[in-house]
Amino acid sequence: MYIEHKGGDLTGSARIGRVTFSKTMKRVYYGEQVFQRNEIPGFKSNHYDVETGDEYWISGPKKAGGDRLYGEQVRIEIDEDVREEYRTKIRAQPERSNEADASK
Repeated sequence: MYIEHKGGDLTGSARIGRVTFSKTMKRVYYGEQVFQRNEIPGFKSNHYDVETGDEYWISGPKKAGGDRLYGEQVRIEIDEDVREEYRTKIRAQPERSNEADASK
């Protein structure tokens, strides 16, 4: 999934990583973080961190790239354990499987 920290701004740090979902699909688990779906999504976030309250935009990664909510050309880190899958199955770019930046 694409996970972008909003933290009060329109653009924040972002990454592509593997997540799991609760049975109700209202919670997203990423590493040690737990995100709750906003009951009323805002214009810049659709989840919040249950521990900190920070806002996040979480969505599926796009086949053509351009995952950032507002299209900014800012680095998007790809977790090492999903790089090959992201580049081959989602972006159809197997030759770039070792690259850690999805914003290119």
